[in-house]
Amino acid sequence: MTSPLTLRSLTAHYGATKVLDDLSLDVGAGELVTLLGASGCGKTTTLRLVAGFLQPTAGTIHLGETDLTRVLAHKRNIGLVFQNYALFPHLTVRDNVAFGLKQRGLGAAVRGRKADEMLDRVGLSALARRLPSALSGGQRQRVALARALVIEPALLMFDEPLSNLDARLRVEMRVEIRELQRANRTTAIFVTHDQEEAFSISDRVAIMEAGRIRQFDRPEILYSRPANAFVARFVGFENLIALTITARDAGLITAKGEGGIDMTLSEDDFGPIPDQFILATRPDGLRVSQGNRGIPARLGLRTYVGRAYHYQTETPAGHLVTSGPLGQPRAAGETVRLVPEPEQCSILALEAAP
Repeated sequence: MTSPLTLRSLTAHYGATKVLDDLSLDVGAGELVTLLGASGCGKTTTLRLVAGFLQPTAGTIHLGETDLTRVLAHKRNIGLVFQNYALFPHLTVRDNVAFGLKQRGLGAAVRGRKADEMLDRVGLSALARRLPSALSGGQRQRVALARALVIEPALLMFDEPLSNLDARLRVEMRVEIRELQRANRTTAIFVTHDQEEAFSISDRVAIMEAGRIRQFDRPEILYSRPANAFVARFVGFENLIALTITARDAGLITAKGEGGIDMTLSEDDFGPIPDQFILATRPDGLRVSQGNRGIPARLGLRTYVGRAYHYQTETPAGHLVTSGPLGQPRAAGETVRLVPEPEQCSILALEAAP
């Protein structure tokens, strides 16, 4: 039976160093939530606290109605899938999958039946008698997933499970993980530093920094409407332009920024705009123009990024990155204007700047 996970005001230290700072998180029953962030942000520490490998300095952990905060790790009914697979090298694939069932006191016949059923679900029935050393990386990860699922955990947790696989296998395995998690309707926590992986596999994503969650939402919202400058940069908004409104007139605002730049924006495009704000855009959110509107810029280095060119530019507001079509390459040194495309921009509160 799947259960919601509730973390309240979790704080944790390694010695004198605070690694989690008053973190709270709600994961719905049957939901897959990813903790996403750079090394040292606290995501693995959060997982270890939930698993029972570490004890919090303060705060609580509930799985359904059960308070797990001080429960021993082996009594938490949690399935774990690790980066390094953590398979027993001397046990066959079948015995590895059945190991957790044996620890729970199930008889040999029941263990065998359940292990065989799970191996069939992950497509490894033909390899049941092999040792882990005879398997590929993807096959080992499937065994680890089968072992975690076969115990019918109330919570399933993944700690960077795909980082040892090549790019093609990572894509295949994240699809398989998502399908199995949905089929079992198991509440799940997934830890990764890979944004594409997190966004593709998750119901919701918590972006973390310095032991705190900076934004927690659906991938589509995080990608298009970041809540602050840290998240904006994290999801690819390379241009953050600080502006102050100098005039408002019937929904049109005039704003000034660094270097004396002037911009006119419509609240019909952006919604209400505070007096001081950050205009955040990805490179394709700044259109190159030869007109009189926009930010004056001089084009610099041109790089090929697949479907477009990116141009490094120097402007009165500092260094900005813009995008242009492959069929119309522009030369370094060319003087242009950069015009924001409203549908590809986000307005952030100025105090959210890093």
